[in-house]
Amino acid sequence: MAGELAKKQSDQMVRVARLEELPEGVPVSVEAEGWFIGLVRFGDQVFAFLDECTHMEVPLTEGEASPDLVITCSAHGAKFDLRTGKVLSMPATEPLTVFPVRVEDGEVWVKLPE
Repeated sequence: MAGELAKKQSDQMVRVARLEELPEGVPVSVEAEGWFIGLVRFGDQVFAFLDECTHMEVPLTEGEASPDLVITCSAHGAKFDLRTGKVLSMPATEPLTVFPVRVEDGEVWVKLPE
């Protein structure tokens, strides 16, 4: 289940969820090794990011994700590119931290900072 104790893989990626647990296009928050990570699934692709708006430290998973791979903060409408973290709309000015993701055998793995 998403959020259960993360398991490490040899290349320092951390298992955070099963693909089937992630609803299509709906942001989900998980915790792994002390990090709150937002996950958004579109098809077989999953995007991972630090679950905190860079403008007001509001969880981005409380906002909405769109099929054009943009997540919008629920507080003030800041928008970020899920692929790169680039700010697409004010009031945020700092990019979102994004994490590399691998989906393998239905498991979602995220590479966290060391």
